[in-house]
Amino acid sequence: MAHQFRRLAILAAAAAAVSAAGAQQATYQVRSITPEAALKAASAALAACQKNGHQVAVAVTDRAGHPLVMLRDRHAGPHTPQTATGKAYTALSFKLNTTEFVRATQSGQPASGIRQLPGVVAVGGGWPIEGGGSLVAAIGVSGAPGGDADDVCAKAGIAAIRDDLDF
Repeated sequence: MAHQFRRLAILAAAAAAVSAAGAQQATYQVRSITPEAALKAASAALAACQKNGHQVAVAVTDRAGHPLVMLRDRHAGPHTPQTATGKAYTALSFKLNTTEFVRATQSGQPASGIRQLPGVVAVGGGWPIEGGGSLVAAIGVSGAPGGDADDVCAKAGIAAIRDDLDF
């Protein structure tokens, strides 16, 4: 009898735990950049590069890594759109700007193998974009002479929408 009572108590506790877990919401809300804000960021990044004499492509992805905006200057190389998109995707995926990603994934580092994942571009110029404490997008710039110059333009794009993102 005591054994059955104990078994019923365990089943009741398990049922209560399942019920409590089931009470949690089945969906959640996320914040993501709007196409309008993505275009504003991309335009500002492109303008910054043009001011510095660089012909580039700029890509902005949403928080899921899907491209929202791609702008390519008329003389930017044919590889730059895909590279800019890859930089944004990489920054978003690893929540790290791609210049730091390059350092963290160098040969001999424990994470060096992630450079081989599809779509990953380990070159400076990609930045995650945060707003309201959440990752909302990423920007990638390709075509300036070196990742450092691409970084300058990407940061200008983020700066152009900073006030819109801090909600």
